[in-house]
Amino acid sequence: MIRRAGMLCVAAFGAAVACAGIPIQTVYDSVRIDQHPGAQIPLDLRFRDEGGNAVTLGEFFGARPVVLSLVYYRCPMLCTEVLNGMVECFRGLPFSAGKEFTVVTVSIDPRETPQMAEEKKESYLAAYGRDGAAGGWHFLTGDARNIAALARVAGFRYLYDSTSGQFAHAAGIMVATPEGKLSRYFYGIEYEPKDLRLALVEASHGNVGSIVDRVLLLCYHYDPMTGKYGPVIANIFRAAGALTILVIAGGILVLLRRERRRSLRGAERA
Repeated sequence: MIRRAGMLCVAAFGAAVACAGIPIQTVYDSVRIDQHPGAQIPLDLRFRDEGGNAVTLGEFFGARPVVLSLVYYRCPMLCTEVLNGMVECFRGLPFSAGKEFTVVTVSIDPRETPQMAEEKKESYLAAYGRDGAAGGWHFLTGDARNIAALARVAGFRYLYDSTSGQFAHAAGIMVATPEGKLSRYFYGIEYEPKDLRLALVEASHGNVGSIVDRVLLLCYHYDPMTGKYGPVIANIFRAAGALTILVIAGGILVLLRRERRRSLRGAERA
């Protein structure tokens, strides 16, 4: 487990401090995202989708990697920024929700309703503007027990302030494998398409993306402390060397084929 005690964004921290019922030190100590790479998301947890239908998390896994976000729909500030950051990042990807990956957004507030989830979904699908996204981005609500179980496995630690009726929470999204194992974490409210692209390729076990994406994974390494992919110089040199060898080998093969054709033509004339 990688503890991220400092991932409470400035905006979230300000909102949390404004909640008079939560001491600042308590917020600092308790509100964060702890990385649990490799942890299995309980796929039997029960929620309701934006249409009010009873669903299990397992219904959204199995075929594609999943981007998971924990927010609440009536959040006055930070959750909107997280969702805005997500849709902006998705628009910069060559992949599309519902095709190469699935998105599951879950409310941490058990008081929220499927109608609220539906309103959020309509708003963000309009902002995203990709065909097929309606079946690939799901907005869920649930009871306190199922929400808490998911948040615990994901390492998403938050506090509820009864005075304001709001939640103090950190900002970030997670990527999980099609089997439901947590793979990568990204923090804050802005996410680089390059980083999410590599995370989806990696989480999909190479089933998403092109050969170029898989080569890039040899050259870039995920840093859990920053939540970013950075270049690995040694691997870049190795990849460049391998590419050079392939180019040379391809050139030799072309020359040999040309020489063989010339020899055949010469033999025919003779």
